[in-house]
Amino acid sequence: MLTDPIFYLAAVPAVILVGLSKGGFGGSLGMLGVPLMALVISPIQAAAIFLPILICMDIVGLYSYRGKANWQVLRGILPYALVGITVGWLLADLVDENIVRLMVGLVALAFVLDYVVRILRKKEFGTRGPISAAVWGTTAGFTSFVAHAGGPPFQIHTLPMGMHRITFVATSVYFFATVNTVKLIPYFFLGQFSTQNLWTTLVLLPLAPLAMITGIKLVHLVSQTFFYRLAYIGMFVIALKLCSDSLLSFM
Repeated sequence: MLTDPIFYLAAVPAVILVGLSKGGFGGSLGMLGVPLMALVISPIQAAAIFLPILICMDIVGLYSYRGKANWQVLRGILPYALVGITVGWLLADLVDENIVRLMVGLVALAFVLDYVVRILRKKEFGTRGPISAAVWGTTAGFTSFVAHAGGPPFQIHTLPMGMHRITFVATSVYFFATVNTVKLIPYFFLGQFSTQNLWTTLVLLPLAPLAMITGIKLVHLVSQTFFYRLAYIGMFVIALKLCSDSLLSFM
């Protein structure tokens, strides 16, 4: 188990932030969890510690949002996400995480800009077709595997649909519950679950359901308009974070 107090100064807020986001409150801000922990430990170790915690949160989310997901959306995007995870596994020794973060960040920034333009032009929400599902589903699976950064690609495909906020959160919960469970297999074979990491996970684990339940309660209290604006603001913040981290790593 990690015993450095500085680690927990970063890890505890990270788990709370991810829990609130997984509960549906805060949009993409939960993606700041791993980068926050990565300030004090390696990103790979941070991702390994986080994965069982994410799955614990997924269990809470599946129960809380049972029967509320959009299955048509899930059937369209999940098979491609599994392809993305497989590609990430096959390229695990070749992929530069910082390049992936930069790509995700730039795409997310472009998407937020498109949202702002649509709002200024008062353009309504639209639909997404099979090409969007294939591109962003595969990207979400791949980036989730290599950097736990599947949020923006998933939202790029789903946010423009304008689903009710509860349906959107439920669909997201079901999507990432599946993705995170599947990721256990390649993570295990890649040796990510060391004894030290698992003990550290157990220490942080009690925070997960408490934070997520709080997020679930908050999402029922906010308006539809506020929820979507918060989601896009969250995407913008995390996009800046991903880009800055990636660019600084090359300096």
